[in-house]
Amino acid sequence: MKYYIIAGEASGDLHGSNLIKALKKEDTSATIRCWGGDLMQQAGGELAKHYKDMAFMGFLEVLMNIPTIFKNIAYCKEDIQEFNPDVVIFIDFSGFNLRIAKWAKEHGFKTNYYISPQIWASRESRIKKIKRDIDNMFVILPFEKDFYEKKHGYPVHFVGHPLIDAIENTPLQDNETFRKENGLDSEKPIIALLPGSRKQEVQKMLEVMLSVKKDFPSYQFVIAGAPSLPDDFYTPFLKGDKVEYVSNKTYTLLKHSHAAMVTSGTATLETALFGIPQVVCYKGNWISYQIAKRIITLDYISLVNLIMKREVVKELIQNDLSTKNLKRELSKIVGGAERERMLSDYTLLKEKLGGKGASELAAKLIVKNA
Repeated sequence: MKYYIIAGEASGDLHGSNLIKALKKEDTSATIRCWGGDLMQQAGGELAKHYKDMAFMGFLEVLMNIPTIFKNIAYCKEDIQEFNPDVVIFIDFSGFNLRIAKWAKEHGFKTNYYISPQIWASRESRIKKIKRDIDNMFVILPFEKDFYEKKHGYPVHFVGHPLIDAIENTPLQDNETFRKENGLDSEKPIIALLPGSRKQEVQKMLEVMLSVKKDFPSYQFVIAGAPSLPDDFYTPFLKGDKVEYVSNKTYTLLKHSHAAMVTSGTATLETALFGIPQVVCYKGNWISYQIAKRIITLDYISLVNLIMKREVVKELIQNDLSTKNLKRELSKIVGGAERERMLSDYTLLKEKLGGKGASELAAKLIVKNA
């Protein structure tokens, strides 16, 4: 069959690539065209547009790029029509994908959503669009099944979290080789800095993350470079105080780290699955934050805490993200009782997420229901 997959950011590219591999196993004659990134292309998808041309962060940036967004929507519809797939598969990226889903459903295309829009966090009224426009929904968080089925009477498939597969399928360097190839100290324990993937958020996050470096002289701070940003973007942050940087090796970095400071998002769950104690950080544009605060109805911003329904990792949000607070929270997790408690909670988290095989199960169901 012919499959058209739409992902709009780095995490979607990762999960989309594993879904493509699984689809090709399930349907050996599959032809796949996609919006995504390098990983989806390497997995065998024909790339229609790269997510780097689509990733706009925050309300203001979206407003400034509305003409580009509408051009992308128009092109996507034309491209789907020309490709004429048997199935259209949406991966997260709800602002764009729900618009395309409405059009696709109206034009008789089979619609599948893999990795649900987070309507349980904000704008729950979008359930009406999902019920109307999505034939099959595949959810990856355990509480999402109850949310859709019990609260809204909309049947969904819980397939488990694809990060478990992604981590297991990623080849990682051993500690000695990793440190040697990246010029890292062979002995000092690593504190990983995961500041996000978009320019504005990375700049904000690194400024405060690096402000505590002087308070942890026996550790080496290593920045995880995002695949969406060029290496030279990070150069200003590496001057002065000795700070290291690795590009496109976030999983290997996490594997060999002692603790981490992580910008909220998928990275918080990745860090937990690697068993690395963390402090979650977030500081957005003031206007965007004020708007978000009024439409998001969650007690937490990190996936770790949302899945566990309690505070497992400390979240420092907006004005709470300061040098003083970050130093205090990081000190708690580099050693001692707080570190041990967090590691114990991570074990319970993995049990809640279920086992491996999310991509394979989703692929089987997509092919079966096509």
